[in-house]
Amino acid sequence: MKASTRRLTVAGPAGVIEVAVDEPLELSGGLRGVAVIAHPHPLFGGTMDNKVVQTLARAFVQCGWRTVRFNFRGVGASAGVHDHGQGELQDMLAVIQDQAPEGALALAGFSFGAFVTSHAIEQLWRRRPLEKLVLVGTAASRFSVAPVAAELHERTLVVHGEIDDTVPLADVMNWARPQKLPVTVIPGVEHFFHGQLTLLRALVARHLLSDLSAL
Repeated sequence: MKASTRRLTVAGPAGVIEVAVDEPLELSGGLRGVAVIAHPHPLFGGTMDNKVVQTLARAFVQCGWRTVRFNFRGVGASAGVHDHGQGELQDMLAVIQDQAPEGALALAGFSFGAFVTSHAIEQLWRRRPLEKLVLVGTAASRFSVAPVAAELHERTLVVHGEIDDTVPLADVMNWARPQKLPVTVIPGVEHFFHGQLTLLRALVARHLLSDLSAL
């Protein structure tokens, strides 16, 4: 599905936040909602234009979601400085409040962004419905990733590369095991899913199109 992208800024707790909104151009069943996607670690080159983040955005757009990517504080045109996840969580919550204050909401994140997204989920899930959740390359070895409430497991896709040398698969399994949260493992794939972005997009699209009412 084709998309149009517009770039803008929204107000955040540390100043302006740079945002890219990807809008589906062809909608057969109407807009499904708004998806907000968080990018990898700002101190290691992570931005909203990261290839994995863009792949997630394409999957959401393909499935009829308006998709909102944004740069954490200190990245691109976003004001502020890196805050080790705490300020970045506030950035994400500010973007959600500005771009998706009500209606169907999906959240996704890659690597450090998955860690931040996990805490956004933890804060929001009792306050409003979360339709779909996607955590990719979850940085469980480097940060304290929040558990996903059992009530959200059927709505959640966790994807990890078998040979991820940035976040070892074992660490993600250690995070997921106590929750009995399933993890989809792609064989022979490392952290940035080189050569397998098409497969990643397909897995995410399949999750987004799954009908929870049929379960």
